[in-house]
Amino acid sequence: MATFGRRLAGTSDALTGFELATLKIEDPAVIAISGKAQHMIARFTGRESDEISGTVFQVTPDDIQSTDRYEVDACKRIAVTLRSGIRAWVYVDAQTGQ
Repeated sequence: MATFGRRLAGTSDALTGFELATLKIEDPAVIAISGKAQHMIARFTGRESDEISGTVFQVTPDDIQSTDRYEVDACKRIAVTLRSGIRAWVYVDAQTGQ
């Protein structure tokens, strides 16, 4: 709600070849919005056995711009194909993302 100002429509899906890792957040504005100094991030492993289950949301180009402004430099946005075959943008660890 803080990022988009509305509830997003989404469906369950999964990201393969990635695992969840902890990311320390140092940006006070991001901490204020989320209430946490540690966030979870997708970290590339390349192993088909690694999978992150989650939700793929329907967003607009303006939504993506809002999210880009929110995300910290330790994250980067990449295009992926989810388990369902849907192409999507995901934010991943900037050091290990593809």
